[in-house]
Amino acid sequence: MSENLKDPKYTTGEMAKLCNISVRTVQFYDTKNLLTPSELTDGGRRLYTDADLSELKLICMLKSLGCSLDSIKGILESDNRGKVLTLLLDEQSKQLNDEINARNVQLAAIKVIKDDLSANATIPKNLIADIDTIMENKKKLNRLYHKIIIAGLILAIPQWGSVAWWVIRGDWIPFAIVWPLIIPVVTIILKVLHKKRAFICAECDATFTPRFLQSIHASRSWQPVWKLTCTKCGHYGVCVEVYAKESV
Repeated sequence: MSENLKDPKYTTGEMAKLCNISVRTVQFYDTKNLLTPSELTDGGRRLYTDADLSELKLICMLKSLGCSLDSIKGILESDNRGKVLTLLLDEQSKQLNDEINARNVQLAAIKVIKDDLSANATIPKNLIADIDTIMENKKKLNRLYHKIIIAGLILAIPQWGSVAWWVIRGDWIPFAIVWPLIIPVVTIILKVLHKKRAFICAECDATFTPRFLQSIHASRSWQPVWKLTCTKCGHYGVCVEVYAKESV
């Protein structure tokens, strides 16, 4: 770090150490225009300020929440950065609280079951039902994602197999049969996913389901942040994904 305490400067190595990441990661963020050094010496040495250090810590925090680099860049460039971060942290807090509550229920169930077993009693049916409901709600959307991934892999076999057959054998008939059949199947899968995902608008705080075409775009990968047009207020900007427990 620079000896000038009023305006400290950090090297790439010092930035990496302070954020507990590798030097290559800091350099990679630079190449992706996520973290630009405030100063570049004549010898090509990168120097960073306290503001740069805060920005890097924010990037690391967003990465730990599951945001892609594109999402992080969108957040950093957003006029509603503070609001988006608040929504993200609120959603993360809800998920952590759900996990804590589920663990507490499991601990309570273990105690009840042990007490009942020691007294040769039967296990209360409603207790097991409550546990199942809590765990099922938590894993519902994750299971849907896994099923969609599996369905996509299964569909890819005849899809690209017909392409390979056309290229290798010169026979285009399997391609002409398979691809028109796959398109409606993929459309159905996307519609199912569309109904199960909702987003919180950083502009108006409303929870909304995006238009179908936007939902298709946002189905390329699963991440907590997307740039979408809110169907409630019409604002286009960063939105935070939530689990759609019911129609919104």
